[in-house]
Amino acid sequence: MSESDIDVLVVGTFGGGGIHHYIDNLIVHLPDELSAATYDMRSDPNGDGVRWLLTSIVASIVAAVRFPIRRRPDLVHVHSSYAFSFYRAAFYVFVVDALWRRPIVFHVHGSSFDTFLERDSRLVRFLQSAVFERCDRIVVLSEYWRRELETRAPDRKLVVVPNAVDPDRFDPEYDHDPTRLTFVSSLIPRKGVRELIDAVDRLSSEGPPGFELAIAGSGPLKDSVEDLAERHEHVTYHGFVSEREKCRLLSTGDVFVLPSHAEGLPIAMLEAMAGGNAIVSTTVGSIPEVIDDDGGVLVEPGDPTALADAIGSLARDDARVGRMARKNRDLVRDRYAWTAIAGRITRVYREVTPRTATRTESDRPSIDSAPRRRQE
Repeated sequence: MSESDIDVLVVGTFGGGGIHHYIDNLIVHLPDELSAATYDMRSDPNGDGVRWLLTSIVASIVAAVRFPIRRRPDLVHVHSSYAFSFYRAAFYVFVVDALWRRPIVFHVHGSSFDTFLERDSRLVRFLQSAVFERCDRIVVLSEYWRRELETRAPDRKLVVVPNAVDPDRFDPEYDHDPTRLTFVSSLIPRKGVRELIDAVDRLSSEGPPGFELAIAGSGPLKDSVEDLAERHEHVTYHGFVSEREKCRLLSTGDVFVLPSHAEGLPIAMLEAMAGGNAIVSTTVGSIPEVIDDDGGVLVEPGDPTALADAIGSLARDDARVGRMARKNRDLVRDRYAWTAIAGRITRVYREVTPRTATRTESDRPSIDSAPRRRQE
């Protein structure tokens, strides 16, 4: 097998959500000489109720049964979050290792994977170690996540590759008066929505707020956000928005607020940086490795008073916000653009894929040797 002839199978879920978004972008930005296919583990993350649960379970089982009989690739890249997502991904790792004997790249996503690693269950801990033992490389999002996974996996297997965005999708506008705040994310407690509501109420009770706030997203706290917008004229709730509208909101914002309780490396934050925003967020996950004092203000999660102080301090200092926003835009272009990150993933593929491999005729691409992108 030549250096330019690697047949990669990317395994993940394609029902929406962060992993789906990541894989879609990865496939687009991989070099043309790679042949990249995707395999759907078939689980819809957007739903509720018994019918949805049963349908998801059946679909996942059917996908698992079909997987071992497909054509074997040269390398398998498995994407996983924590808890059930990890247990499901484990099946694919064991199949590839036992039946296909192909290199495995395991990609760790998920805001609470650190908590998942601390489970007291011996069975869960054994499973974690068994999965990592069978993988050739384990991709983590930052040095924080490398340190977390060192308790289960050899350091030689761990490689840091951060999340990425496409800066060219954003056209930043700077220095608005009043300062424009944006929150674009799921309206769930983990994202700090309640703290944001509390902080806005506090600031608004102190007099003219000096800022406008645009909130976009959907979720169980939607009614609370709608009530906030009704209470304050300077707050606008846009509901669930398209990708195009999201890019517009982030490009016309000055400060992006994300008071999360747990995060991996939030793509929404990187997108906001690409859109030319200063950041107000929390000291969780990989965020402190990206945002320093020149890029934003970080507070402890679950502290609406500190959050209000951080928002207020930036809303009163246009010059500081402008410097942060421009610095963050440059940082994303230099370190977190897909053009660079896809190259790092490609290097991981080449490191673990043998330079020469014996393929049977059934292993070879069935039509021609040209790269192709396909989903199964």
